[in-house]
Amino acid sequence: MHGWETRMRLKHYLDQGVSKAELSRRFGVSPRTIHHWIKTGQLDRDLAAGRTRQAPRPRRRHKLDPYKGIIDDRLREFPKLSAQRLFAEVQEAGYSGGYGRVYDYVREVRPREPVEPVERFETPPGRQGQVDFGTFTLPWGRRHALLVVLGHSRLLWLRFYPRQTMAVLIDGLEGAFARFGGVPQELLFDQMRSVVQSDGRGDGGELILNAEFLRFAAHWGFMPRSCRPYRARTKGKVERPIRYLRENFFYGRTFVNDADLNEQAAGWLDGTANVRLHGTTGERPVERFERDERSALGPLAGRPYRRLGASQAAAPAVRPRPAVEVQRRSLKDYAEVAQ
Repeated sequence: MHGWETRMRLKHYLDQGVSKAELSRRFGVSPRTIHHWIKTGQLDRDLAAGRTRQAPRPRRRHKLDPYKGIIDDRLREFPKLSAQRLFAEVQEAGYSGGYGRVYDYVREVRPREPVEPVERFETPPGRQGQVDFGTFTLPWGRRHALLVVLGHSRLLWLRFYPRQTMAVLIDGLEGAFARFGGVPQELLFDQMRSVVQSDGRGDGGELILNAEFLRFAAHWGFMPRSCRPYRARTKGKVERPIRYLRENFFYGRTFVNDADLNEQAAGWLDGTANVRLHGTTGERPVERFERDERSALGPLAGRPYRRLGASQAAAPAVRPRPAVEVQRRSLKDYAEVAQ
């Protein structure tokens, strides 16, 4: 005996043009039976009866129904009105029900702003690194965490400094390059723009670099760029390591001094940050780095960068004064010359 649901599915596929032989094989119904159902109109009668049996039950009226038009009109004009505000307004109009019903309805009908599609893409190995400064408050003062993360592998380097200066930036980047064993083609900057900018002028995402940092970039062979043009459209292009550092490392720990702070940070890098499964790549940063990125980095410079004015030039040689021979004479000789 074939149930009503089977006959309805069979009717649907017949309307779609599926052959009787195929339906016989699929549903286990003989072709003769299918032909009989069609000839006698059994399938059409079952469908009509099914519509009657499956007719929806009349919807129960609620106290809010007469006031939904008020909510719809107010949200059409002011889409960000809160449910609490709308609840007060329909109460003034005579609504005697609870707030929960209003809240659910507002959540259902509130106009939603279209979500801008997000493009997620990855950078090739060795192409990009990102540099950020994050400020942290400790019992002995503020400390600035300099973070460098490679764009492809997400391998992270970190060190805390007492100041946020050009000298700190140069020292940190050289430490990161040494740890990576190479230099990415370009570095993205955002939070530290005041360190590398020559002045406050410039519009939009333009990054105005001072001459010192340009010389440093040329010495190590990378191109400095700004994060800002990527932010709204390219998810995955710009990492957020400061928040991860604050929540996963800094929060809930105690530190004795700067040396202890950096020692714990180094242990966290090796034991947690660089060996975790990254949420975007699904791989461990250190494994992705060793497999794909280490060999793609540019070569290290032959020597550390020397800042202009950091070392004083050698003092110029002093020319010896010619010796003057002085003859000693008695006062009698001078008296004779005077006469």
